[in-house]
Amino acid sequence: MDAHALRRRLRDGLARTDGARHRSYGPLLGTFVKLPGPTPIDLAVLAGLDLVVVDLEHSLLSEADALAQVHHATARDLPAVVRVAAVDAGQVNRLLEAGAAGIQLSTVRTAAAAEALRAATRHAPEGRRSVSLAHPTAAYGRRPLADHIAAEAAAPPLCIGQIETATTDDPLAEVVAPLDVAFLGTTDLTVDLGVPGQLAADVVRARVAEVAAAAATAGIALGAFAGTAEEVAAVTASGARYVVASSDLALLGGAMAGVVSASRSAVTATEEPS
Repeated sequence: MDAHALRRRLRDGLARTDGARHRSYGPLLGTFVKLPGPTPIDLAVLAGLDLVVVDLEHSLLSEADALAQVHHATARDLPAVVRVAAVDAGQVNRLLEAGAAGIQLSTVRTAAAAEALRAATRHAPEGRRSVSLAHPTAAYGRRPLADHIAAEAAAPPLCIGQIETATTDDPLAEVVAPLDVAFLGTTDLTVDLGVPGQLAADVVRARVAEVAAAAATAGIALGAFAGTAEEVAAVTASGARYVVASSDLALLGGAMAGVVSASRSAVTATEEPS
């Protein structure tokens, strides 16, 4: 499947128009990819995830690693979004040309930042993205320019902005308006709020409700990070249609720790005198 078809799949899933699949199974579910190579992508396909988010913000991945993973994910019929810390138009263009289904921008505080993300992902007249046909998304030049531009306009990359601060510099409604998904970065949000214990949970829930309301008013999807299955259920109940659950690194670490702990307990049990 080509990149445009994968982008349409994500958009259909967000809008709940992709047949019974997403209505039956809830939100689009992905995970952060922080480990290099094709193996995390292959495992995500086997696990049945709807997408992966290749993480260029909080990982040791290079841009070359990300480009290779995006290309491999597209070949495996799996949409790959890429998280970036800032909008670098050249980098965004290279990632999209490799087949990225969307770009997820960290810590969006201003309408200008959200607008810059949108402009970097759209060709003129909707944006300022440079045009080339020498890449896989354009079939390496075998697709006519007019057909490629039409395909890009019909299924543009997702623009996902992370809202993870207690306040934004511009009104929240203006910040989220250029986006396709307003994504709740709950870990950073909790730290930014700077309040302990149950009070933190209450304040975070209030901020989540504000972001959810702004997304609903703007007619865009709500997204969120979730570290556990219980958190996935909680953010889905808050209206999230785009959920990133944990990461390949965290899941590997948790599985490894669980096997070691269970193994030591089993060995101890066999060594106890009867």
